[in-house]
Amino acid sequence: MNRKSWRAVSSRWIVGGLLVAALGACSQSEHKVAALEPKDDTACSLDGMILKDYAGPKAQIHYTEGQPDFFCDLMELFGVVLTPEQKRAVAAIYVQDMGKTDWDHPQGNWIDAKTAVYVVGSKKHGSMGPTFGSFSNEQDATAFAQKEGGKVLRFEQITTDMVSMGSSSAAHDDGMSH
Repeated sequence: MNRKSWRAVSSRWIVGGLLVAALGACSQSEHKVAALEPKDDTACSLDGMILKDYAGPKAQIHYTEGQPDFFCDLMELFGVVLTPEQKRAVAAIYVQDMGKTDWDHPQGNWIDAKTAVYVVGSKKHGSMGPTFGSFSNEQDATAFAQKEGGKVLRFEQITTDMVSMGSSSAAHDDGMSH
């Protein structure tokens, strides 16, 4: 094979390899799970409450197999996520950005739960009483905590003790401050 032929063949292989890589990236992005907006009759996976009937941020867990679970309250979400019994493979978890949606009638503004910033221990209530606020940025979370009380935390800082529905939990501690 002469030099010209070799360059032509190797160029085709390189272009072909890039095409295959690009197609692989396309198929991976097609499998990426997007947040779904709950319908008027979407019920909480744990208690059957209709999500749109209650104030406060909602959540959804998408599994690698099967239908997503919706939650009418972030306390319920973290109760499931932090439970050692949770064995289903999770593809994505979404919460609502309360810096961009109305607390009393939240709609849309879904963000990745693992990158969100949370306010734990505020005076604001969700469907089950005291709940966490979820935000896409620390500035909004801090402003919320200054107005409503509570402490600003990251996803990985939330513990089962904070999620406890008992009156001694951090989420029920009105004295907690930022």
